Amino acid sequence: MDKASFRYLVVEGPIGAGKSTLARRLAESLDNQLLLERAADNPFLTRFYQHPGSAALAAQLHFLFEHVKQVRALRQADLFAPNQVADFLVQANKLYAEATLSADELDLYYQIYNIMVDDIPVPDLVIYLQSSVDVMMRRIRAESKVNDMKIDREYLQGISEGYADFFYHYDASSLLIVNTTDLDFTGDSGDYKVLLNYLDGLDQGRHYFNPREL
Repeated sequence: MDKASFRYLVVEGPIGAGKSTLARRLAESLDNQLLLERAADNPFLTRFYQHPGSAALAAQLHFLFEHVKQVRALRQADLFAPNQVADFLVQANKLYAEATLSADELDLYYQIYNIMVDDIPVPDLVIYLQSSVDVMMRRIRAESKVNDMKIDREYLQGISEGYADFFYHYDASSLLIVNTTDLDFTGDSGDYKVLLNYLDGLDQGRHYFNPREL
């Protein structure tokens, strides 16, 4: 399958894995429309990271509502609409809810989640980015926009493990797993060029990207 034929491509992974950076580059290279989760627009997120118990449910529901609204708009697009690259998979929202909400809050969240995610568009391909916790923490600290957010190793480790379990069972679309611990998809990095070429002719199913073996 030619990479240009991916009408709806998703890049996912824990914060610090590099999903927004890669999604932006792919959208530019493929001349696709970019869908971002727009974390900075979530009015509850900073308060959640500073005082998790005070805004966890509100923060997670805000992400869920916004992501579903963005993805549902794809179903209404005509045949001539541009292809899409997103830096979020709606179904992965629940990983953060499971890691942060109390039992009662999670029960309420899932009642809403199960209604909202029913019959939303499925990506042609999901690129799942993994990375070591040390590397993700370093990248998070380097991002000025999250310097005021208290993201600790234990929380990030739990989220990372949640992603690993989620994608271990994921079969809704084709999946490409990429460990970014030793990769650089910024600037003129050769890693990005190798990945872009690798997407051409990618068969359906589950794949693992290791440029050192190509």
